Amino acid sequence: MDRWMAFGSFIARHMIVIVPACLVCGICFPWLFQGFVPFVSPIFAFITFQGSLTNDFSNLKNTFTHPLPMFVAIGISQLAMPLLAWLVGSLFFSDPNVVCGIVLEYCVPIAVTSTMWVSIYAGDMALTLGILLISTCIAPFTIPATLQLLLGATVTVDARAMILQMLFMVAIPALLATWLNDRTKGAARTYLSPRLMPAARILTVLVITTNSTSLSTFFFNLTPELVGILFFIAAMAASGYLWGYLAAGALHVRRAQAVSIIFCSALRNIAAGAIIAQTYFPPITVFPVQTGTLFNQFFAALFGKLLGPHFEQMQVAEVREAAAQHEATRR
Repeated sequence: MDRWMAFGSFIARHMIVIVPACLVCGICFPWLFQGFVPFVSPIFAFITFQGSLTNDFSNLKNTFTHPLPMFVAIGISQLAMPLLAWLVGSLFFSDPNVVCGIVLEYCVPIAVTSTMWVSIYAGDMALTLGILLISTCIAPFTIPATLQLLLGATVTVDARAMILQMLFMVAIPALLATWLNDRTKGAARTYLSPRLMPAARILTVLVITTNSTSLSTFFFNLTPELVGILFFIAAMAASGYLWGYLAAGALHVRRAQAVSIIFCSALRNIAAGAIIAQTYFPPITVFPVQTGTLFNQFFAALFGKLLGPHFEQMQVAEVREAAAQHEATRR
Protein backbone atom coordinates (compact mmCIF):
# COMPACT_ATOMS: atom_id res chain seq x y z
CA MET A 1 0.00 0.00 0.00
CA ASP A 2 2.88 2.37 0.76
CA ARG A 3 4.30 1.80 -2.71
CA TRP A 4 0.87 2.37 -4.24
CA MET A 5 0.46 5.73 -2.48
CA ALA A 6 4.07 6.66 -3.24
CA PHE A 7 3.33 6.03 -6.91
CA GLY A 8 0.43 8.48 -6.73
CA SER A 9 2.69 11.07 -5.13
CA PHE A 10 5.29 10.48 -7.84
CA ILE A 11 2.71 11.26 -10.54
CA ALA A 12 1.63 14.43 -8.73
CA ARG A 13 5.23 15.65 -8.37
CA HIS A 14 6.03 15.06 -12.03
CA MET A 15 2.87 16.42 -13.66
CA ILE A 16 4.95 19.14 -15.32
CA VAL A 17 6.63 16.39 -17.36
CA ILE A 18 3.71 13.95 -17.55
CA VAL A 19 1.17 16.42 -18.91
CA PRO A 20 3.17 17.36 -22.04
CA ALA A 21 3.85 13.65 -22.61
CA CYS A 22 0.10 12.97 -22.40
CA LEU A 23 -0.61 15.71 -24.90
CA VAL A 24 1.96 14.36 -27.34
CA CYS A 25 0.55 10.83 -27.04
CA GLY A 26 -3.04 11.95 -27.49
CA ILE A 27 -2.26 14.21 -30.43
CA CYS A 28 0.13 11.86 -32.24
CA PHE A 29 -1.63 8.54 -31.48
CA PRO A 30 -5.32 9.41 -31.12
CA TRP A 31 -6.52 5.96 -32.23
CA LEU A 32 -5.00 4.40 -29.11
CA PHE A 33 -7.12 6.49 -26.71
CA GLN A 34 -10.32 7.45 -28.50
CA GLY A 35 -11.99 4.30 -27.21
CA PHE A 36 -11.90 5.81 -23.71
CA VAL A 37 -13.96 8.86 -24.71
CA PRO A 38 -17.35 7.38 -23.56
CA PHE A 39 -15.83 6.73 -20.12
CA VAL A 40 -14.41 10.21 -19.53
CA SER A 41 -17.51 11.53 -17.78
CA PRO A 42 -17.73 8.78 -15.10
CA ILE A 43 -13.95 8.81 -14.73
CA PHE A 44 -14.07 12.53 -14.11
CA ALA A 45 -16.81 12.02 -11.50
CA PHE A 46 -14.47 9.63 -9.66
CA ILE A 47 -11.58 12.10 -9.83
CA THR A 48 -13.81 14.83 -8.40
CA PHE A 49 -14.99 12.49 -5.65
CA GLN A 50 -11.45 11.57 -4.59
CA GLY A 51 -10.27 15.17 -4.67
CA SER A 52 -13.18 16.30 -2.50
CA LEU A 53 -12.69 13.66 0.22
CA THR A 54 -10.31 16.01 2.03
CA ASN A 55 -13.08 18.57 2.37
CA ASP A 56 -15.76 18.85 5.04
CA PHE A 57 -18.59 21.21 5.72
CA SER A 58 -16.62 22.96 8.44
CA ASN A 59 -14.37 24.29 5.67
CA LEU A 60 -17.32 26.22 4.33
CA LYS A 61 -18.01 27.56 7.80
CA ASN A 62 -14.40 28.70 8.15
CA THR A 63 -14.48 30.28 4.70
CA PHE A 64 -17.72 32.13 5.35
CA THR A 65 -16.38 33.45 8.66
CA HIS A 66 -14.03 35.64 6.61
CA PRO A 67 -15.65 35.48 3.15
CA LEU A 68 -13.88 38.27 1.29
CA PRO A 69 -10.93 36.19 -0.05
CA MET A 70 -13.39 33.54 -1.21
CA PHE A 71 -15.62 36.07 -2.97
CA VAL A 72 -12.64 37.72 -4.63
CA ALA A 73 -11.22 34.42 -5.96
CA ILE A 74 -14.62 33.28 -7.22
CA GLY A 75 -15.26 36.74 -8.69
CA ILE A 76 -11.99 36.64 -10.65
CA SER A 77 -12.52 33.06 -11.80
CA GLN A 78 -16.24 33.06 -12.58
CA LEU A 79 -16.94 36.68 -13.51
CA ALA A 80 -13.88 38.72 -14.44
CA MET A 81 -12.04 36.09 -16.50
CA PRO A 82 -15.05 35.02 -18.64
CA LEU A 83 -15.93 38.68 -19.27
CA LEU A 84 -12.32 39.50 -20.18
CA ALA A 85 -12.15 36.44 -22.44
CA TRP A 86 -15.31 37.56 -24.25
CA LEU A 87 -14.28 41.19 -24.60
CA VAL A 88 -10.72 40.56 -25.81
CA GLY A 89 -11.56 37.39 -27.73
CA SER A 90 -14.26 39.21 -29.72
CA LEU A 91 -11.65 41.76 -30.79
CA PHE A 92 -9.25 39.15 -32.17
CA PHE A 93 -11.61 36.49 -33.55
CA SER A 94 -14.66 36.93 -35.77
CA ASP A 95 -15.93 33.33 -35.56
CA PRO A 96 -18.55 33.18 -32.74
CA ASN A 97 -17.80 29.49 -32.17
CA VAL A 98 -14.15 30.31 -31.46
CA VAL A 99 -15.19 33.05 -29.04
CA CYS A 100 -17.60 30.57 -27.45
CA GLY A 101 -14.73 28.14 -26.83
CA ILE A 102 -12.61 30.91 -25.32
CA VAL A 103 -15.42 31.97 -22.98
CA LEU A 104 -16.21 28.35 -22.06
CA GLU A 105 -12.55 27.82 -21.19
CA TYR A 106 -12.84 30.55 -18.54
CA CYS A 107 -16.28 29.91 -17.06
CA VAL A 108 -15.67 26.27 -16.06
CA PRO A 109 -15.08 25.62 -12.35
CA ILE A 110 -11.74 25.77 -10.60
CA ALA A 111 -9.54 22.70 -11.15
CA VAL A 112 -9.48 20.03 -8.47
CA THR A 113 -5.70 19.96 -8.97
CA SER A 114 -5.57 23.41 -7.36
CA THR A 115 -5.52 21.57 -4.03
CA MET A 116 -2.30 19.84 -5.09
CA TRP A 117 -0.52 23.08 -5.95
CA VAL A 118 -1.83 24.88 -2.86
CA SER A 119 -0.59 22.00 -0.73
CA ILE A 120 2.87 22.13 -2.35
CA TYR A 121 3.20 25.83 -1.49
CA ALA A 122 1.57 25.48 1.97
CA GLY A 123 -1.49 27.55 1.16
CA ASP A 124 -4.78 27.82 3.02
CA MET A 125 -6.36 24.44 2.26
CA ALA A 126 -9.63 25.27 4.01
CA LEU A 127 -10.06 28.36 1.84
CA THR A 128 -9.06 26.43 -1.28
CA LEU A 129 -11.48 23.59 -0.63
CA GLY A 130 -14.28 26.01 0.16
CA ILE A 131 -13.67 27.94 -3.06
CA LEU A 132 -13.39 24.72 -5.05
CA LEU A 133 -16.62 23.24 -3.71
CA ILE A 134 -18.61 26.42 -4.18
CA SER A 135 -17.17 26.96 -7.66
CA THR A 136 -18.10 23.39 -8.56
CA CYS A 137 -21.60 23.59 -7.12
CA ILE A 138 -22.51 26.84 -8.88
CA ALA A 139 -20.95 25.77 -12.22
CA PRO A 140 -24.10 24.02 -13.53
CA PHE A 141 -25.84 27.38 -13.29
CA THR A 142 -23.04 29.86 -14.03
CA ILE A 143 -21.78 28.12 -17.19
CA PRO A 144 -25.05 28.19 -19.15
CA ALA A 145 -25.92 31.60 -17.70
CA THR A 146 -22.56 33.07 -18.76
CA LEU A 147 -22.77 31.60 -22.26
CA GLN A 148 -26.34 32.77 -22.67
CA LEU A 149 -25.63 36.28 -21.43
CA LEU A 150 -22.44 36.80 -23.43
CA LEU A 151 -23.15 34.68 -26.51
CA GLY A 152 -26.86 33.95 -26.47
CA ALA A 153 -27.44 35.80 -29.71
CA THR A 154 -25.12 33.51 -31.67
CA VAL A 155 -24.87 30.26 -29.68
CA THR A 156 -27.66 27.91 -28.66
CA VAL A 157 -27.05 26.30 -25.28
CA ASP A 158 -28.94 23.28 -23.97
CA ALA A 159 -28.82 24.54 -20.40
CA ARG A 160 -30.86 21.68 -18.91
CA ALA A 161 -28.67 18.94 -20.39
CA MET A 162 -25.51 20.85 -19.48
CA ILE A 163 -26.65 21.27 -15.88
CA LEU A 164 -27.38 17.54 -15.60
CA GLN A 165 -23.95 16.76 -17.05
CA MET A 166 -22.17 19.06 -14.60
CA LEU A 167 -24.19 17.72 -11.68
CA PHE A 168 -23.11 14.16 -12.55
CA MET A 169 -19.46 14.96 -13.23
CA VAL A 170 -18.70 17.48 -10.51
CA ALA A 171 -21.33 18.74 -8.08
CA ILE A 172 -22.83 15.43 -6.88
CA PRO A 173 -19.52 13.57 -6.34
CA ALA A 174 -18.03 16.63 -4.62
CA LEU A 175 -20.95 16.96 -2.22
CA LEU A 176 -21.07 13.19 -1.64
CA ALA A 177 -17.37 13.08 -0.76
CA THR A 178 -17.74 16.06 1.57
CA TRP A 179 -20.70 14.43 3.29
CA LEU A 180 -18.80 11.12 3.62
CA ASN A 181 -15.81 12.83 5.20
CA ASP A 182 -18.08 14.60 7.67
CA ARG A 183 -20.01 11.40 8.38
CA THR A 184 -16.84 9.44 9.12
CA LYS A 185 -15.42 12.28 11.24
CA GLY A 186 -12.43 12.71 8.96
CA ALA A 187 -11.70 9.01 8.39
CA ALA A 188 -12.46 9.37 4.68
CA ARG A 189 -9.80 12.08 4.42
CA THR A 190 -7.27 10.11 6.47
CA TYR A 191 -7.72 6.61 5.10
CA LEU A 192 -9.84 6.56 1.94
CA SER A 193 -8.55 9.60 0.07
CA PRO A 194 -4.83 8.59 0.14
CA ARG A 195 -5.70 5.09 -1.05
CA LEU A 196 -7.83 6.35 -3.92
CA MET A 197 -5.34 9.09 -4.82
CA PRO A 198 -3.05 6.98 -7.06
CA ALA A 199 -6.05 5.70 -9.04
CA ALA A 200 -7.30 9.27 -9.42
CA ARG A 201 -3.85 10.40 -10.63
CA ILE A 202 -3.71 7.56 -13.18
CA LEU A 203 -7.21 8.37 -14.39
CA THR A 204 -6.29 12.06 -14.57
CA VAL A 205 -3.43 11.15 -16.92
CA LEU A 206 -5.85 9.04 -18.96
CA VAL A 207 -8.43 11.85 -19.17
CA ILE A 208 -5.81 14.40 -20.25
CA THR A 209 -4.54 12.03 -22.93
CA THR A 210 -8.02 11.07 -24.12
CA ASN A 211 -9.24 14.65 -24.28
CA SER A 212 -6.17 15.71 -26.22
CA THR A 213 -7.04 13.30 -29.05
CA SER A 214 -9.54 15.86 -30.31
CA LEU A 215 -6.61 18.22 -30.94
CA SER A 216 -4.91 15.82 -33.35
CA THR A 217 -6.63 17.01 -36.52
CA PHE A 218 -6.11 20.65 -35.58
CA PHE A 219 -2.42 20.31 -34.77
CA PHE A 220 -1.64 18.49 -38.01
CA ASN A 221 -3.59 21.13 -39.90
CA LEU A 222 -2.64 24.32 -38.09
CA THR A 223 -3.82 27.55 -39.65
CA PRO A 224 -2.85 31.11 -38.74
CA GLU A 225 -6.15 31.38 -36.83
CA LEU A 226 -5.45 28.26 -34.75
CA VAL A 227 -1.93 29.48 -33.97
CA GLY A 228 -3.46 32.78 -32.90
CA ILE A 229 -5.85 30.91 -30.59
CA LEU A 230 -2.89 29.08 -29.03
CA PHE A 231 -1.11 32.33 -28.21
CA PHE A 232 -4.32 33.96 -26.99
CA ILE A 233 -5.16 31.11 -24.58
CA ALA A 234 -1.57 31.11 -23.31
CA ALA A 235 -1.79 34.84 -22.54
CA MET A 236 -5.16 34.43 -20.83
CA ALA A 237 -3.93 31.47 -18.78
CA ALA A 238 -0.91 33.43 -17.59
CA SER A 239 -3.03 36.48 -16.76
CA GLY A 240 -5.03 34.47 -14.22
CA TYR A 241 -1.96 34.33 -11.98
CA LEU A 242 -1.42 38.06 -12.40
CA TRP A 243 -4.98 38.92 -11.36
CA GLY A 244 -4.77 36.56 -8.40
CA TYR A 245 -1.45 38.06 -7.35
CA LEU A 246 -2.78 41.62 -7.60
CA ALA A 247 -5.98 40.72 -5.74
CA ALA A 248 -4.06 39.05 -2.90
CA GLY A 249 -1.83 42.13 -2.61
CA ALA A 250 -4.82 44.49 -2.60
CA LEU A 251 -6.51 42.47 0.16
CA HIS A 252 -3.28 42.37 2.24
CA VAL A 253 -3.97 38.74 3.10
CA ARG A 254 -1.50 36.42 4.75
CA ARG A 255 0.80 34.20 2.72
CA ALA A 256 -1.33 31.06 2.94
CA GLN A 257 -4.42 32.86 1.69
CA ALA A 258 -2.41 34.57 -1.05
CA VAL A 259 -1.26 31.17 -2.34
CA SER A 260 -4.87 29.94 -2.47
CA ILE A 261 -6.21 33.04 -4.20
CA ILE A 262 -3.48 32.99 -6.86
CA PHE A 263 -3.87 29.34 -7.84
CA CYS A 264 -7.67 29.33 -7.58
CA SER A 265 -7.86 32.42 -9.80
CA ALA A 266 -5.91 30.72 -12.59
CA LEU A 267 -6.42 26.95 -12.68
CA ARG A 268 -9.34 25.64 -14.74
CA ASN A 269 -11.15 22.32 -14.86
CA ILE A 270 -10.25 21.74 -18.52
CA ALA A 271 -11.68 18.23 -18.65
CA ALA A 272 -15.16 19.48 -17.69
CA GLY A 273 -14.99 22.21 -20.31
CA ALA A 274 -13.75 19.76 -22.95
CA ILE A 275 -16.61 17.36 -22.32
CA ILE A 276 -19.15 20.17 -22.59
CA ALA A 277 -17.52 21.52 -25.77
CA GLN A 278 -17.39 18.08 -27.39
CA THR A 279 -21.00 17.34 -26.47
CA TYR A 280 -22.77 20.59 -27.29
CA PHE A 281 -20.66 22.59 -29.73
CA PRO A 282 -18.93 22.24 -33.13
CA PRO A 283 -15.31 20.99 -33.35
CA ILE A 284 -13.77 24.47 -33.66
CA THR A 285 -15.18 25.31 -30.21
CA VAL A 286 -13.26 22.39 -28.70
CA PHE A 287 -9.87 23.77 -29.77
CA PRO A 288 -9.72 26.85 -27.48
CA VAL A 289 -10.91 24.75 -24.55
CA GLN A 290 -8.46 21.93 -25.19
CA THR A 291 -5.51 24.25 -25.69
CA GLY A 292 -5.93 25.17 -22.03
CA THR A 293 -4.60 21.68 -21.31
CA LEU A 294 -1.30 22.77 -22.81
CA PHE A 295 -0.87 25.52 -20.23
CA ASN A 296 -2.91 24.62 -17.12
CA GLN A 297 -0.42 22.50 -15.16
CA PHE A 298 2.68 23.88 -16.84
CA PHE A 299 1.90 27.45 -15.81
CA ALA A 300 1.02 26.27 -12.29
CA ALA A 301 4.53 24.87 -11.96
CA LEU A 302 6.10 27.88 -13.66
CA PHE A 303 4.37 30.58 -11.65
CA GLY A 304 4.74 28.59 -8.45
CA LYS A 305 8.49 28.65 -8.99
CA LEU A 306 8.51 32.34 -9.99
CA LEU A 307 6.43 33.34 -6.98
CA GLY A 308 8.26 31.04 -4.58
CA PRO A 309 10.68 33.76 -3.39
CA HIS A 310 7.75 36.13 -2.83
CA PHE A 311 5.94 33.50 -0.75
CA GLU A 312 9.13 32.96 1.27
CA GLN A 313 9.46 36.70 1.93
CA MET A 314 5.87 36.82 3.13
CA GLN A 315 6.54 33.85 5.40
CA VAL A 316 9.62 35.52 6.91
CA ALA A 317 7.68 38.73 7.48
CA GLU A 318 4.86 36.84 9.20
CA VAL A 319 7.30 34.96 11.44
CA ARG A 320 8.92 38.24 12.45
CA GLU A 321 5.53 39.79 13.11
CA ALA A 322 4.50 36.85 15.29
CA ALA A 323 7.78 37.02 17.19
CA ALA A 324 7.34 40.75 17.75
CA GLN A 325 3.79 40.23 19.02
CA HIS A 326 4.95 37.46 21.33
CA GLU A 327 7.72 39.65 22.70
CA ALA A 328 5.28 42.51 23.24
CA THR A 329 2.89 40.28 25.22
CA ARG A 330 5.76 39.14 27.46
CA ARG A 331 6.47 42.73 28.36
